[in-house]
Amino acid sequence: MISKRTAMAVLHTAIVAALLPMHLAKTAPADSTLPADSTLPDIVLVMADDQGWGDMAYNGHPTLHTPNFDRAAREGLRFDRFYAAAPVCSPTRASVMTGRTPNRMGVFKWGYPLRPQERTIAEVLRGRGYATGHFGKWHLGSVRRKSPTHPGAHGFDDWISAPNFFDNDPILSHEGKAVAHEGESSIVTADLAMSWIRERVAAKDAGGKRKPFFAVIWFGSPHGPFRAVEEDRKRYAKEPKNRQNFLGEITGMDRAYGKIRAGLDELGVRKNTILWYTSDNGALPRVGSSGGHRGNKGKVWEGGLLVPAILEWPERVAKPRVLSMRCSTVDIFPTLLAATSAAATPEDARKAPALDGESLLPWIVDGPRQLTLPGRSRPLGFWDIRARGIGTPSAKWMKELLDAQKAGRDLDPHPASRDAAKLPSPKVAADQFSGHAAWIDGDWKLHRIHGKKGGVTWELYDLAKDPKETSDLAAEQGERVAKMREALETWLRSVVASLNGEDYSS
Repeated sequence: MISKRTAMAVLHTAIVAALLPMHLAKTAPADSTLPADSTLPDIVLVMADDQGWGDMAYNGHPTLHTPNFDRAAREGLRFDRFYAAAPVCSPTRASVMTGRTPNRMGVFKWGYPLRPQERTIAEVLRGRGYATGHFGKWHLGSVRRKSPTHPGAHGFDDWISAPNFFDNDPILSHEGKAVAHEGESSIVTADLAMSWIRERVAAKDAGGKRKPFFAVIWFGSPHGPFRAVEEDRKRYAKEPKNRQNFLGEITGMDRAYGKIRAGLDELGVRKNTILWYTSDNGALPRVGSSGGHRGNKGKVWEGGLLVPAILEWPERVAKPRVLSMRCSTVDIFPTLLAATSAAATPEDARKAPALDGESLLPWIVDGPRQLTLPGRSRPLGFWDIRARGIGTPSAKWMKELLDAQKAGRDLDPHPASRDAAKLPSPKVAADQFSGHAAWIDGDWKLHRIHGKKGGVTWELYDLAKDPKETSDLAAEQGERVAKMREALETWLRSVVASLNGEDYSS
């Protein structure tokens, strides 16, 4: 009889063996990679904070003014079924950085830091020769100098970041130095990023060549409290005051996004730049719009996970298209690996053997096989574990840092960041999964809901016919439930193995 630890190790090895070839090797169609001699694309990832699927004019919002987002959706690739990896902020951001479901690295809720052991897309692309920069909301650890979890510790050459969402006239951390800025928060972020991008484009070597750049621009809007500048607020003067400011913050983001698009054009680099926009979780309750989907931020129902997403890459997406296949923020990492021909190294494999995303490149780039491609090769898993978030008062902390540095002192990072590398002790059990998990396979979505007092309930929805998740089909689809349940629980066990540190074993 083998021990529980040995059984877990065997299970984990089997899962990794199954997952690794699918994600670190190429299993997609032949046109899924770029020609070996193609110029590496520049990459800009932009993310909103709390913008729901329906919080876009192009998705049918009756009031919002988002002309720049609308234009991008008309001219590029619009994702109509794009999911945040989690229904709250920090976990989804961790998924973007790693291609992994956030519980694998212990980023359960807001404020949890990204483990130093994780391999990030910034590290991979920097190793591929990219200049890397982060601008705006980080929320994956402290942004103080001594932090082992600030953007610089996770692969960014340059960074001007905040520990959480931030409002107008923000104080931001310039690689550990607190600096006060003036202006609308999204515009400030876009201007800082574009200044860096201009410098990168101008920085050429003796042969006239430059490094490609990877810029992550994470706005702090439209997270509450809502504080739009007057020019954006007054557009919605007929709305209640709180709603005026919420909608105004989104319009402020739209103006900032327009500056990014225009700036890339002016620099002559937009044609071969992957510009990818999305949000970190579904709609806010009361003020936000889920587009009619069930639930909102904090929920594993569609309204808490579906987010707007647009990708522009004129050199490879020459004609506007809409992609209705279900995709997720976990797909960003492997897609960028494929787009840059950045093959996984043994070090990548050691640090991230269990990727949850897959490359979307076959569906993104224009090509004759596009219309005949099948759907994604593996289901999407979600798990909102029952845990409390960690308070991260950005304005307060940054003001404290600014005042301390003016007095000639520096401040230590938050204890959660200092201890970010620690693994669970004792290890998390692999037979109980608290909270709410879900498994999307094609158009079918299975929910596993673990009650606070124990007991598990299962619900099944056909999202093709019932996108609002109103008709539970679990009772009449017993065979399908059993099959999906087995797959979901196998995946959950693999997540627990990662959480306990099995991925970091040499």
